[in-house]
Amino acid sequence: MNEPWATAITKIEPNRVAVRGYDIADLMGRVSFGEVVHLLLTGELSDPAIGQLVEAILVSSVDHGATPPSALAARTVASTGGSLSQSVAAGILAINASHGGAIEGCAHALSRVITIARLEGDVEVAAERVIAEYKEHGERIPGFGHRLHTADPRTKRLFDLAAAADLYEEVDTTPTALDAARGLERAFAMRGKALPINVDGAIAAVLFDLGYEPGVMNGFFIIARAAGLVAQAHEEQTRMKRMRRVDPVNHVYDGPANRSLER
Repeated sequence: MNEPWATAITKIEPNRVAVRGYDIADLMGRVSFGEVVHLLLTGELSDPAIGQLVEAILVSSVDHGATPPSALAARTVASTGGSLSQSVAAGILAINASHGGAIEGCAHALSRVITIARLEGDVEVAAERVIAEYKEHGERIPGFGHRLHTADPRTKRLFDLAAAADLYEEVDTTPTALDAARGLERAFAMRGKALPINVDGAIAAVLFDLGYEPGVMNGFFIIARAAGLVAQAHEEQTRMKRMRRVDPVNHVYDGPANRSLER
């Protein structure tokens, strides 16, 4: 008989489901989805403030309209008569290096800046060197600039929430990933090409300073965008004709007007 393989994520027993040792029934209604995602990916349950920060990261990436490749893929499959699961799966498969993959890529760049800065003692020098390295290899540093936003509204909000969660009172490394990101942003501006930190760069910096490994970071985009893809696919199935040409640009928004959150 083959030896059983091991998993440390979830234990299933009659009448009990335990995630990282915690009874899932005890977690339900007592901890946020952000806390559970953090538990799944790190093995430890965070305090509520960090859970709220993780949840804000997920909210920030939940949807970005009908033009991204993942939304177009989901809608195209839904238009053919594909099921909800097939449509969402198609959208997930469209998430790769050039769409949704910037978080991990940015984290590697931030790590490089931090490594050089610790040797040189200067974030500015490190940031300039990393930009030069990427340019030498014909590569762009992900997480900076945006095709639509000149000041990504999600970036400041995430950094404000990170500060409110006292994240940087817990980070014991100097410089932090946030320092590295700000250094790169300033270095781009000094070169005459303003490339503000976008939401992917902000997520990369926050997750890095939370102790996440870069290899899992794109998973946050996948987890978040799955919700948006369900909405995109379902709307395609219920509002549109079958086998239509899904134009990536020629569409209009007809949902609710701007609303204020009163909580």
